[in-house]
Amino acid sequence: MDILGNRTLRSLLADKVKQHGEKYFIHFEDANEERFQKSYKEFQAEVNRLSNAFMNLGLKKGDHVVLHLPNNMEFFTTWFALANIGAIMVPTNILSTADEMKYIINHSEALVLMTEIEYLDKFQQIREETSTIQKIIVTRCTCAIDHVLNFDDLLANASTNTLDLPEIVSEDVVAMLYTSGTTSKPKGVQVTNANYIYAGELLSKSINLSENDRPFIVLPLFHGNAQYYSTMSALVVGASIAVTEKFSASRYFKQAKALGGTIGSLFAAPIRMILAKEYDNADQDNSIRLILFAQSIADYQITSFEEKFDVKLLQMYGMTETIGVPLINPINDIAKNLSIGKPSIGYEVKLLDENGYEVNDGEVGQIAVKGIRGRTLMKGYFKNDDATKQTFQGDWLLTGDNARIGEDGYFYFVDRMKDMIKRSGENVAANEVESVLVEHEAVYEVAVIGTPDDMRDEAIKAYVILNKNAKVTENELIEHCKERLAKFKVPDVIDFVEDFPRTPVGKIQKHILRNSISI
Repeated sequence: MDILGNRTLRSLLADKVKQHGEKYFIHFEDANEERFQKSYKEFQAEVNRLSNAFMNLGLKKGDHVVLHLPNNMEFFTTWFALANIGAIMVPTNILSTADEMKYIINHSEALVLMTEIEYLDKFQQIREETSTIQKIIVTRCTCAIDHVLNFDDLLANASTNTLDLPEIVSEDVVAMLYTSGTTSKPKGVQVTNANYIYAGELLSKSINLSENDRPFIVLPLFHGNAQYYSTMSALVVGASIAVTEKFSASRYFKQAKALGGTIGSLFAAPIRMILAKEYDNADQDNSIRLILFAQSIADYQITSFEEKFDVKLLQMYGMTETIGVPLINPINDIAKNLSIGKPSIGYEVKLLDENGYEVNDGEVGQIAVKGIRGRTLMKGYFKNDDATKQTFQGDWLLTGDNARIGEDGYFYFVDRMKDMIKRSGENVAANEVESVLVEHEAVYEVAVIGTPDDMRDEAIKAYVILNKNAKVTENELIEHCKERLAKFKVPDVIDFVEDFPRTPVGKIQKHILRNSISI
């Protein structure tokens, strides 16, 4: 037996209710800045009622339910209620278009859609093309809508009895998280009970999380980060969570303090957004002791953030498919936040060349993570055996990300394999060029891509956002790069822009930048 045993989300919640029944589990602030709380015991009772309501609707083990919700209390209840009966949550991005949602609903064969009033029109557009949907449920709604069920009414009329709940096991799939598609359709990552619990165990032990902590969740709940690293790490140790409906750069630390958050989790873009806001000295007096982050930011930005807000940053690396974080900077040793850290508990990590052979230290290779499918790694992609076979080589999951191991034994992210630029026979990591550009005092954020070039395969194009009131010319930035990069890595063209196309968690959508260039 391993650390996971045969635990499920149902059994884990039951154990925590026995230990911490009256303790508040969720502290939530909605978009109107109203605050709500729910104890472990209250949460479990609501989960059980919704479980029975779902079964009364005819939902069975293995059925899929789409959640098209912002961050709200109902998201958590639905997630755990579906897991309670062995049904499968399919959380989606509220910014997704009707066409994008049509694909996910049809691909997942979802039977039920849960959403809010403001998104109903989106689904009316595709109603006839999403014939698998049998029921629509709306949350936080006080009005009656024809042919639509009300979440609160379902709860009010359901029992808390658990005698009729089906048998479930650790390796049952309980969620399907769709990865954003760039050159292909999104893929449904199958996540099990064991996966969720492993993510929580790993992260909580990696950062010394205790029951007195309170992870602060501002990233969207449909994303693996908020589910894996914040919610599950809190649950496995009996901690509380603090959740906001929306991220606010100017109010981040004020919200954290008001809700008692102690551990943050952000991406590079939100960190830059917080730094770009007018500094409030009062924000240094906050409750956050540690913020986990992913994606590279400049060294001076790391230093400035830690000094201004008196908080420790810790860079990690993970993806939806790896479930936990296979690489993280050590909490009790030297943190080198320009790196993505060292291998974490329960994983092996190696770097492979294009032929699948392990590279030497210092050489660039694809990150491969060894684990167990359905327990420490995803179970596979839904209805996509070809993609699953391409992603797994035996026990090893191929990430599609390149890194190198430094002389210090830390892993350093290089770039997504698809973001490597081929210029005159040389490989150029877009991330390396971006890192040099963002070192310039005038530069706020950068995205570098390759563009077609008849002579050199690809040219290097940089899109640059400047700091507020900063001024610099294209030639000045190119000279800055020439002093720090080999000639073949220097950008050919630099465009100044106001913003980038982004995902909801702030990741730059480079495929959109590439597609905007006429060939």
